Amino acid sequence: MAQAGVSISKWILTLGCVSILASCSTPDKKAETPPELPVVKNAVQVPDFNADSSYSFIKTQVDFGPRVPNTKAHEKCAEWYITKLKMYGLTVHVQEGTVTDYENRSMKIKNIMGSFNPGSKARIILFSHWDSRRIADDDSVRKNEAIDGADDGASGCGVMLEVARQIAKLSPQIGVDVMFLDAEDTGEPHSLSIAKHPEDAWCLGTQYWTKNMPPDYHPRFGILLDMVGAKNATFPMEANSMAFASDYVKKIWQEAADIGFSNFFLYTEDGQITDDHFYINRDAKIPTVDIINYNSVTGGFGSYHHTHADNLSIIDRNTLKGVGQTLLQVIYSEKP
Repeated sequence: MAQAGVSISKWILTLGCVSILASCSTPDKKAETPPELPVVKNAVQVPDFNADSSYSFIKTQVDFGPRVPNTKAHEKCAEWYITKLKMYGLTVHVQEGTVTDYENRSMKIKNIMGSFNPGSKARIILFSHWDSRRIADDDSVRKNEAIDGADDGASGCGVMLEVARQIAKLSPQIGVDVMFLDAEDTGEPHSLSIAKHPEDAWCLGTQYWTKNMPPDYHPRFGILLDMVGAKNATFPMEANSMAFASDYVKKIWQEAADIGFSNFFLYTEDGQITDDHFYINRDAKIPTVDIINYNSVTGGFGSYHHTHADNLSIIDRNTLKGVGQTLLQVIYSEKP
């Protein structure tokens, strides 16, 4: 099946041609000092996103070990998510299923959703994948061992958990869902992808969810978080997000600028990426924006991508603050 983009974990479609992503780091950018919060904008009180708390959630995930489907670390982490969400008063729904990867491996998956104010029809949803890659195919050593996935997986989940913690303390005016998507990082290594172009081998948990979601679920929009914790991260306006949900991209990036985080959220459109949001937009018809660390200068993800360097050492609290505070600003600015 032809697609407008190619797999996030492997390829980028840029200027009409497909090229293999180079492992490279983002350019140095000085992070702005996070504002003193709670933030008040247009008389809307917004909680203070605690980057230390978010970092601790990321560390807990990494401490379980690589969250690869069919492993004990995967199962223990799922139980922890469920416990935390219930602790914060969210209604939890776990969708269990079985998917098959590109090597015909059967994987038991869990998509975990926590819902605040589930009775409200006015709602938005946050997404992040929580699995980590089972191989380090872009590394030069230990290529067949699973990676920590501190940024690629755990960072988005750590931000969402801190958002949930803040929502438990100060209720927004709308309903909010947080969705932990499984089996995103399941596609083929570069060498195989060149020949087969298996875009649909990625994001298996999301594809399962979109085929089995409740028919009456219609949030206003969604926000996907992917690799949102690394130092000097930059988030351009991703091209598929602009194609499906441009109004919401502009809204989020404006909110980020208004509270001082334009150094992270760049007003440039770049990177047509097939991430979880592609299937959510196309199949679930939920306009969804991808906040993803992509280097517009070098045309790739960080040098740690799909390597063992994707560990806690690359996680930066300033980046977590910029993303998390922007999300809270968006949530608390929404009206019923």
